Amino acid sequence: MNVFEFRNLLKSEDKKSKRKSFFRSFIKPVETGANGTQDYVVKKGTGKNKIASTRQ
Repeated sequence: MNVFEFRNLLKSEDKKSKRKSFFRSFIKPVETGANGTQDYVVKKGTGKNKIASTRQ
C-alpha cells in the first residue's frame, strides 16, 4: 500500500466515524412510563419488536 492509498483510507475512515456520530445525535432515548410509553414496542433498529425499558 502506498502513501496515497493510505491517506485515502484514513480519510474514508474519518468520514465514516463523523457520519456515525452525527446520526447518533438524532437518536433520542424513550422514557418508559412517560406519556403512555410503558408498553412501547420498538419498530425499527437493533431492538426491533422488543419492549422499551428504562436505562440505568
